[in-house]
Amino acid sequence: MMTRFLTLLLAPLMVLLLGLALAAPAQAQSGPLRITITDGVIEPLPFAVPDFQAETAGAEQLARDIARVVAEDLTGSGLFREIPAQAFISQVASFAQPVAYPDWRAINAQALITGAVAVNGNQLTVKFRLYDVFSGAELGEGLQFVGTTSGWRRMGHKVADAAYSRITGEGGYFDSRVVYVAESGPKDNRLKRLAIMDYDGANIQYLTDSGSIVLAPRFSPSGDRVLYTSYESGFPRINLLDVNTVGRQQITTEAGEMAFSPRFSRDGRQVIYSLANGGNVDIYRTDLATGQHQRLTSAPSIETAPSFSPDGSQIVFESDRSGTQQIYIMPAGGGEPRRVSFGEGRYASPVWSPRGDLIAFTKQQAGRFHIGVMRTDGSEERLLTASSLDESPTWAPNGRVLMFTRETLGAGGAPALYSVDVSGRNLRQVPTGSMASDASWGPLQP
Repeated sequence: MMTRFLTLLLAPLMVLLLGLALAAPAQAQSGPLRITITDGVIEPLPFAVPDFQAETAGAEQLARDIARVVAEDLTGSGLFREIPAQAFISQVASFAQPVAYPDWRAINAQALITGAVAVNGNQLTVKFRLYDVFSGAELGEGLQFVGTTSGWRRMGHKVADAAYSRITGEGGYFDSRVVYVAESGPKDNRLKRLAIMDYDGANIQYLTDSGSIVLAPRFSPSGDRVLYTSYESGFPRINLLDVNTVGRQQITTEAGEMAFSPRFSRDGRQVIYSLANGGNVDIYRTDLATGQHQRLTSAPSIETAPSFSPDGSQIVFESDRSGTQQIYIMPAGGGEPRRVSFGEGRYASPVWSPRGDLIAFTKQQAGRFHIGVMRTDGSEERLLTASSLDESPTWAPNGRVLMFTRETLGAGGAPALYSVDVSGRNLRQVPTGSMASDASWGPLQP
């Protein structure tokens, strides 16, 4: 029991994902260009992104760089395959130039993305158009995004999100950020601090120093605050950090109590978390405005890793009340929980999808760890990954991709962040430049 308790404090868990699937390529000249999310993955859709056009002097490099971000985002989703520039027959000389559809059909480009970039001082304007090559028509109207030159990568992500959404019918996720624990040093003296980055590992910034152990950061629904567990006082305490000012405040607990595994409510006004007092671990809720606490569970078992449903009416959590770690759901105000996991092995770190249709989790079975997903009633369980240690899943804003921690075992074991889509395909390591764990995927940026 003590080993399990320490595990709960120091590393929440793993996930099982259930299945989204990817995409069937658009049929030539038989309707609008569309990738359909189904039960299986078909050949990624071929697309072309010529260098964007510079409409002002000095914008040439930005135009090329933004086009590269768009291409890398779409390719990285696993749904698209970029056609290299060397294969192009047609060249795009201006944003207003008519599209030579036969030339793009000849190289089997099913989607074509063109763009233009203008710079005025520190202001950056990006325009783009998306074409269905085989039907010979523009897909939707052209869009324009305005930002700053320092935020040029975000402009690329916004274009990619718009193209992704128009072709798949799903929400995008590229213009989002991830907060995580950046780790350094040997395994027996590991230093940990909070860091934030773009979803693809770019623009890393550190939010805390490495003077104390930090765990389990969790983004607020608006992306402006982060909850995390700190051992600065020697006991686990929950801190609330403002991402912009890096100002901190602590969730008040009584002397001798240990608080951990926090998450925001869907409106960002409340926090649910686990509280250990007198050897018992239960789930509590605190109103951030009033500081009022409410105990939601009362059992001799360990209840931890709570996560709200998207509508805020229910809470999923893990408990060993049945004798092994399993997943339960209860009303948001407390009440009798119902068990939803019944497969072999142990289940942990459940996280409700932002779409409301799936619960991701970590599963340990036969010496292997998995990230998996199941329906909210426990049906249609599917394991998406398998390794010696996978844990701590977090959902992309569109509910179609998961990020998690994978750690190699042994004396030199090093944690890293990976992503996988809910079909279990397109497993990719996220570049962080250092060891990384405990990611929390934030919302799309405004």
